[in-house]
Amino acid sequence: MNDARLPPTRRAVLGSLGTLAGAALLAPRVARADAATSRVTLLHTNDTHSRLEPFEKGKLAGLGGIARRATLIRSLRARNPHTLVLDAGDTFQGTPYYNAFAGHAEFETMSAAGYDCVTLGNHDFDKGVDALVSAMTKARFAFVSANYDIDAPGLRARVVPHEVRTIGGRRIGLFGLGVSFAGLVSGSLHAGVRYQPPVATARATVDTLRQAHGVDAVVLLSHLGYFGHGAEPGDVELAEAVPGIDVIIGGHTHTFLDAPHVVRHRTGGQTAIVQVGSSGTHLGQVDLLFGPGAQVETHARWHLVDASSRPT
Repeated sequence: MNDARLPPTRRAVLGSLGTLAGAALLAPRVARADAATSRVTLLHTNDTHSRLEPFEKGKLAGLGGIARRATLIRSLRARNPHTLVLDAGDTFQGTPYYNAFAGHAEFETMSAAGYDCVTLGNHDFDKGVDALVSAMTKARFAFVSANYDIDAPGLRARVVPHEVRTIGGRRIGLFGLGVSFAGLVSGSLHAGVRYQPPVATARATVDTLRQAHGVDAVVLLSHLGYFGHGAEPGDVELAEAVPGIDVIIGGHTHTFLDAPHVVRHRTGGQTAIVQVGSSGTHLGQVDLLFGPGAQVETHARWHLVDASSRPT
């Protein structure tokens, strides 16, 4: 990636991520233990919007920055190597990095930081499908989206409806849902990608993950929004309509949830909904705690991304 278009301070950010990329290769990653672990950690972000550097002024001054986030991820992963790093979409749009590099810088630095899986948000289509596919060449992580029916060949090759990660002997089912394009993304920018109703898609996907793949937990990366709009459901409505999802990592509405919104199902079980605002100022953490049988508990917290970059 040619960084000559950026001033020295921004070139330094990208240079520091090169060092982090090497460190990421040495950091503890997904591992399978002989005996299944009792705890899998999910680290999560959403709506980072090309915010690769910390805020310089305003009420968020000193917060955020991909290098600090990567340091925090590495520290938390060292505490528990059975960790997945996830994002709920809208990686793009919001700073000159996107204008200059069309998403390449965002996906390259997220790869260096150790992300494992992300879903797509509406702003990820802001330069069109071909530009999104080009940026994906810098991504060393998976893309999941179950309710975007994709005909565009380049994008179809990179995006799957769901995937299963085995970590610490636990099978974690991951899938993604995206918001309707109507009123958000012009047709020419999402050519070859069609939105499908998320509730029916989620039910079918949860059934596939539970029955066909026998997962221990189901995690949804959602760019629907905390609450829906009009006839479109948000995370709360979807959780109420679709049992069987352990965690919904949300995005789109830039909602900061200090504690999870828990939906309890009449059939038993519950769904924890989390979201950490926007711009990468916070890193969310959800611990999946596995008990006897199919029992899964969730404990959630968040970490501030600032100059200390230390886990709380």
